[in-house]
Amino acid sequence: MGTTRDDVLRAVGPRLRELRRKHGLTLADLAAQTGISESTLSRLEGGSRKPTLELLLPLAEVYAVPLDELVGAPRTGDPRIHFQPVTRGSVTFVPLSRPGGVQAHKMLIRPSPDSEPELKTHEGFEWLYVLAGRLRLMLGEQTLVLRAGEAAEFDTHVPHWLGPDDGRTVELLVLFGRQGERAHLRARSV
Repeated sequence: MGTTRDDVLRAVGPRLRELRRKHGLTLADLAAQTGISESTLSRLEGGSRKPTLELLLPLAEVYAVPLDELVGAPRTGDPRIHFQPVTRGSVTFVPLSRPGGVQAHKMLIRPSPDSEPELKTHEGFEWLYVLAGRLRLMLGEQTLVLRAGEAAEFDTHVPHWLGPDDGRTVELLVLFGRQGERAHLRARSV
């Protein structure tokens, strides 16, 4: 006998609670980000409220996971990853891994002459590998230039900025640790 639809629905609440805690959010934080009341979120996590598409879509967006991961839908057997690139200003992120844990992305940074480097900090750890072009990495008080084939890793609590060094697009392979992906994908557009 397989898993029933009711079994799948009962598992959604605990999965949502685990995701919220994993992201370090309170019910109040989540309510503010989704527009769903704390009461509804609590009942959803506790299993007394059935999950609906209206409730799950904003949660999937906040947690940056596909809907099927929220409800525990079985994998289709296709190992390919079908995510769309996300572009913010002069930066394009191409997801290379499924959400959860460390995230892998191909990152393309186009020159943006009208913007000054603005060093940022956030939770997490970052590893990067330059695939093509020249990357200027500003990390705290130092500025480094990395060429194709060079890598760097750093704690993202250190103020940092990434951009092309020579006026041409730079391509990177980037691994974001705990909450690093979310911080970069929500960066303000230029």
